[in-house]
Amino acid sequence: MTDSFASQISFDEAGLVPAIVQDDATGEVLMLAYMNYDSLSKTIESGETWFWSRSRRELWHKGETSGNTQRVVSISVDCDNDTLLIRVEPRGPACHTGARTCFFRSI
Repeated sequence: MTDSFASQISFDEAGLVPAIVQDDATGEVLMLAYMNYDSLSKTIESGETWFWSRSRRELWHKGETSGNTQRVVSISVDCDNDTLLIRVEPRGPACHTGARTCFFRSI
């Protein structure tokens, strides 16, 4: 990742930025996760999503154990430079529960 791109992103005080993951074909929101500089760099370099696990405090490659990877189609940043929108081709469910999306419960 180029330093000029990284300098545009407003990472929070913990060095993270929220990343909304959306199915490129359907527009459905699949998940929300967090990225740091390293996970964003790995996502751009590999063409698959990488995130920062706040609970495990480590990088994780989406689908590394489940096989449910996400091929990146595009990455956009919002008008405040503090949220990413990542459009993907999902290869399987996004949610660790096996649901297609993490947003499957209504209130």
